[in-house]
Amino acid sequence: MRRFLMFAAASFVGLAVSAITNAQQISGDYVETRSADVWTGPCFANAEVGLAGDQAILAWKVQKGDWNGECLDGLGIVAVVKAHATLGDPTADPYPAKSVLIVDDRATADQRTALISFARSMAGQLLDKVVRVEVAPVNMEVVHQNGHYGKVQLRAGTLAGIETRSLNDKDHFCGNEEVYYDPLVKLNHAMPAVAILDEYTGPSLGVSWTTHGKRSAFVGSFSR
Repeated sequence: MRRFLMFAAASFVGLAVSAITNAQQISGDYVETRSADVWTGPCFANAEVGLAGDQAILAWKVQKGDWNGECLDGLGIVAVVKAHATLGDPTADPYPAKSVLIVDDRATADQRTALISFARSMAGQLLDKVVRVEVAPVNMEVVHQNGHYGKVQLRAGTLAGIETRSLNDKDHFCGNEEVYYDPLVKLNHAMPAVAILDEYTGPSLGVSWTTHGKRSAFVGSFSR
């Protein structure tokens, strides 16, 4: 009986480890920009809510892992979103949101399908209505400084671009700044940043933009 219980316990531990391994089969870096400040004071946020914050860019770079049986090491995908209201505003409904996906041109056809499935799984309802899928070079470079995210540069062909820097003392405009909006996806780690560049010049969303210097970015890491 004792031997049976020891075997059962070992089997349970093995299954638990396997479940954890399967649950975190893919990991990498993430960057997000919004058309409203995400790190800000209530006075600034109240001035933007309902008027801005309905546009976003979400980008993932897979460092290592599989999705739906496809190895996605080193590949990226970008989602550009136009919502019906300020994303994160609890008093308004941003859905249905329209989105354009930009898939890494280095991916095979099967890998592109897996990347799209991965992004939709991560972003949920935000990517329910994909109106266009583009294929372009997706390059995302992340500079880590003292164990933290520093500079991030993203370029998705000629369609979208992001460049961020870390927050500093000069970014305190009112002294009451906080993370006013959470990231749009679940992350292992996230920190707000300044979007030196936030740009989308592609089709199908009825809007394009180029903005500079907003406290409207998140950088972080993911694993599933």
